[in-house]
Amino acid sequence: MKKTILLLLVLCFSVNASFSQNNKVEIDKKVSELLAKMTLEEKVGQMTQMTVTNFEAKGQPGVFDMVKLKEAIQNYHIGSMLNVPNPGAPTIQRWKEVITTINNEANKTRLKIPVLYGIDAIHGSSYTAGATLFPQQIGIAATFNTEIAKRGSEISAYETRASSIPWVFSPDLDLPRNPSWSRMWESFGEDAYLSSQMGAAMVAGFEGNDVGSKYHVASCMKHFIGYGSTTTGKDRTPSIIPERVLRQFDLTIYQAAIKAGSKSIMISSGEINGTPVHASKHLVTDILKNELGFQGVVVTDWKDIIYLYTRHKVAENNRDAVRISVMAGIDMSMVPEDYTFYTDLLDLVNKGEVPMSRIDDAVARILRMKYEVNLFQNNIADLKDYPKFGSQEFIDVAYNAAAESITLLKNTAAVLPLNKSEKILVTGPTANSMKYLNGGWSYNWQGENSDKYAADKSTVLEALENKIGKQNVLYTAGADLEKENEDEIQKAVALAKDASKIILCLGEKNYTETPGDISNLYLSKSQINLALALSKLNKPIILVLNEGRPRIISDFEDKMNAVVQCYLPGNEGARALADILYGDVNPSGRIPYNYPRYTNSLEKYNRKYTESLGDEEQNNDAQYQKSYSPQYEFGTGLSYTTFEYSNLAIDKSEINHTDAITVTVDVKNTGKRAGKEAVLLYLSDKVASITPEVKALKRFEKINLEPNQTKTVTFTLNQKDLQFVGEDLKWVAENGTFNIQIGTQNKNFVLK
Repeated sequence: MKKTILLLLVLCFSVNASFSQNNKVEIDKKVSELLAKMTLEEKVGQMTQMTVTNFEAKGQPGVFDMVKLKEAIQNYHIGSMLNVPNPGAPTIQRWKEVITTINNEANKTRLKIPVLYGIDAIHGSSYTAGATLFPQQIGIAATFNTEIAKRGSEISAYETRASSIPWVFSPDLDLPRNPSWSRMWESFGEDAYLSSQMGAAMVAGFEGNDVGSKYHVASCMKHFIGYGSTTTGKDRTPSIIPERVLRQFDLTIYQAAIKAGSKSIMISSGEINGTPVHASKHLVTDILKNELGFQGVVVTDWKDIIYLYTRHKVAENNRDAVRISVMAGIDMSMVPEDYTFYTDLLDLVNKGEVPMSRIDDAVARILRMKYEVNLFQNNIADLKDYPKFGSQEFIDVAYNAAAESITLLKNTAAVLPLNKSEKILVTGPTANSMKYLNGGWSYNWQGENSDKYAADKSTVLEALENKIGKQNVLYTAGADLEKENEDEIQKAVALAKDASKIILCLGEKNYTETPGDISNLYLSKSQINLALALSKLNKPIILVLNEGRPRIISDFEDKMNAVVQCYLPGNEGARALADILYGDVNPSGRIPYNYPRYTNSLEKYNRKYTESLGDEEQNNDAQYQKSYSPQYEFGTGLSYTTFEYSNLAIDKSEINHTDAITVTVDVKNTGKRAGKEAVLLYLSDKVASITPEVKALKRFEKINLEPNQTKTVTFTLNQKDLQFVGEDLKWVAENGTFNIQIGTQNKNFVLK
């Protein structure tokens, strides 16, 4: 029977592989035939992407000016549009009208090439009213569960296609090295392996086995490369990153997503070592296209070719910027508000400064993606095909994602879970708004309209009131996110006297990109003052954080009895939080970054040994301070039960340079509650010619255990896991001793 099943699986795989190859051959043939029919003007138009709001009638938000639309599509032949028509967050019915209007205009052109529409579906189909919104990516990372990442993006794809849109600008594969960066929450945190696994899972969910189906979309990896590593921590500012480091960490994340089949990639708005990525032929063509073999579409971010001369100053004018970027390997320009890219590129080709071969390569990639997403046949959604849009089934998935992401960081004397009969005070500036649960890219760019579009969802306050009844919940804002108000603090202090425990909700405003830049990583003074005032009452305080990055809390953390990190958990986050606070859900999230204690102590968990000099035993006299002391280390996450690790074993104590190694460990739930545990395997190279990391995450698996249940978890490490990038920019594994750490268990093996 087993042989029969295996044979069937092999046959199914062979049939699917054959179908995929045949489909590729057929698409390539169609692309070649269509490309041969196109004029230069039509080709350059395909490389041009513009914002949909460009074509709205003056004084009539959301209404197309058909003269402008006709000019764009018929005169300039633009091949792509993006963004949201005013006033924002259309329904699926409205999206159908918008895309139909664009499609009808494209059908009047000579070759009837459809317009490719792209959208920022960052944590769900977040620009469509009524769609299911998930935790932001940093929360998805905290689940340490790739199935959650995949299922969430499957639902996002379904609901985006229901909006008649076939292309999403997601996932974000940036590797942030500075926690103050305003887009940290759009990433999967500070670890490259975790990011690569989550990113690949999201690509698989978005694109499925057939990206051209009516339930899947083309993904767009972003932002290639080094964008999250600015030296200042502020958006779109320069990075200094050696290529060896880029290859060992950042590039591996994109490699995994490319292997998963992602159809497009967006280029970083930043510059590395003085070269804007949009101007780097080395990064875009030599490495991305040639070395990694990426066959998809390379698109810019907003205005980034224009910025080559207005900001970066590496081009004399827009024409020069267009030449530099297209020759670097850019296929599509998110212009997005004028026709300068089109007119300048046309002139460059006509004068021989950009060869037709470069244009044909770019346009072939764009046309191929249009065929792959079935745009020529399946452009407009039949809404009857999407009965699950915004359904309870999808909402339950988003709730579960939030429940597995929320991370219990501290729980002194088991103050949590709470007793439902106790009266509580809910206070803090993030307690009663959906904006602080969703963050940016929610219904619009900065996410300020979440209270309007998610009015039927629960804020933290509302979720707690629904949980234990309004009669048991006292509330006052207590503080503003920014402005200090002593009267508000005193209101909170007065109300707290009638409560058994305090739920203190602190965090950040909604933001993304440059509007989210900060100069101080500490929480705002108004919030710190509220926390300190309440701590003087000697009542248990549960600190609930809603934040996109780790804002420093060391001024008062020691006075908090429990700390719960919610990140940006989405529309179902407050319900999940309430269930965790009262023990109906056992928390299982783990923090995907080091939470710093001080602003000048921002080491990552996989730091180098020299970043911990003050920790050495011989240096513990008074003149030395402990140099590595995060508030919470990467991977921290508590539960209401306890887990015990034992019997760590490896199948070989010595291996050669072709061997894999199998690792097993027993995990037992030693408590009285069922619980989920993320089992993390770290590897340490004890000695290497490039200074090794203290430890590096190499594998993880989320398991569920009943009380007293034991499971054996098995991992396999391969040669790539033992390698690092040397000075010659090549991957190498060097002979010597390696250490495996899982929980409290350690085991050494030797590579010979």
